[in-house]
Amino acid sequence: MKFWQRVKVSAYSAYVSWKGAGYNFTNWIGRTFWGIDNGQLATNETIFSVISRLANTVSALPIKLHQNYKLVTDHQAYDTLVNEPNQNMNSFDLLNALEVSRNESGNGYAVILRDIRQQAHEIIPLDPSCVTEFINRDDGALWYKVQGETNTMYVHNSDMLHVKHIRGPSRWRGINPLKVLSNTIKYDKAVQEFSLSEMEKKESFILKYKANVDTEMRDRIISDFRRFYAENGGILFQEPGVEIDKLQKQYFASDTLASERITRSRVANVFNVPVSFLNDVEGGSMSSNEQMMIQFVNMTLLPIVRQYEHEFNRKLLTSEDRKRGMYFKFNLGGLLRGDTSARTQFYQAMLRSGAMKPDEVRMLEDLAPMGGMADVLWISGDLYPQEMDPTLRKSNKSPIEGGEI
Repeated sequence: MKFWQRVKVSAYSAYVSWKGAGYNFTNWIGRTFWGIDNGQLATNETIFSVISRLANTVSALPIKLHQNYKLVTDHQAYDTLVNEPNQNMNSFDLLNALEVSRNESGNGYAVILRDIRQQAHEIIPLDPSCVTEFINRDDGALWYKVQGETNTMYVHNSDMLHVKHIRGPSRWRGINPLKVLSNTIKYDKAVQEFSLSEMEKKESFILKYKANVDTEMRDRIISDFRRFYAENGGILFQEPGVEIDKLQKQYFASDTLASERITRSRVANVFNVPVSFLNDVEGGSMSSNEQMMIQFVNMTLLPIVRQYEHEFNRKLLTSEDRKRGMYFKFNLGGLLRGDTSARTQFYQAMLRSGAMKPDEVRMLEDLAPMGGMADVLWISGDLYPQEMDPTLRKSNKSPIEGGEI
């Protein structure tokens, strides 16, 4: 089905103004409309690494649809987002594309195509360079203008997922972090080009004679030295009164290291990640990896995933869904579980205080639940079911079979 046909059956769909014949919108996926490719991302290792880390982390997080703290799996919006956003992508690819666009240009866009029941049928990411925000003067609503090669489309804000970096009150577009880093990128590039040019220079020498030589003798000296240089060494006779000095290259490895450290620090500040995540050993001040992950989750990931959650809740769920207590939520707990020792202490405390069931611990560790009494809350005393009569806890009767312990 063509995109125009899909739009006609949706009451909340975008108003589309075509300049030509019908067009299949799915062909816009991955297209660079203006021939623009961000060379800074493709050539700067530090920026590439931080964007890769953020995009891969966000897209790898499990996302669930909850209703009053219970998981919901039979909702169409959940199935579309988690399993098949569109015919060419899975959920990981969609979130990865949105997060890369958000960090590369400051904004990530994905248009929502709905079926006749107003449920999300497809979610297609767009090239940020072809999207423009504007306010409709008639009703004050935010719209998006999507400019293709030959066609223009206008999308209402309820049908466009838009994740962005920070913005001011007078603008709807997020600030491009690479523009903030423009001076840092230029400085880093200049240092790299200078260092590379110095290393690529050929060896240079100064030949000194203590007496004047005629043209024929000078040509013979130059010819002999050229032979020596072409052979990358060899025998060069240094006659009395002749001095050969080598010109030293003006390259210092310490200058390059200092420049790279400055670049890593500025990139980490702009993208709000710990500088140790960019392999800067001097930037780590945490006593453990667990503390570093807590800082990364609280200061970096939490604001990002909350933005995604709010977008999904508002634009993929109906008002009736939200009134029934439905909401999307990323699971950040897996990043904070720590090492084996820390997880063991946490599970013991939660089990003995009656806050978690043994089966819940098994599921967190990717083990199959056992059911039965493993799906019951226990409390230390030592470990009786919470519903058990407290007067029976110190008896010798087993709470399971009623026999002797």
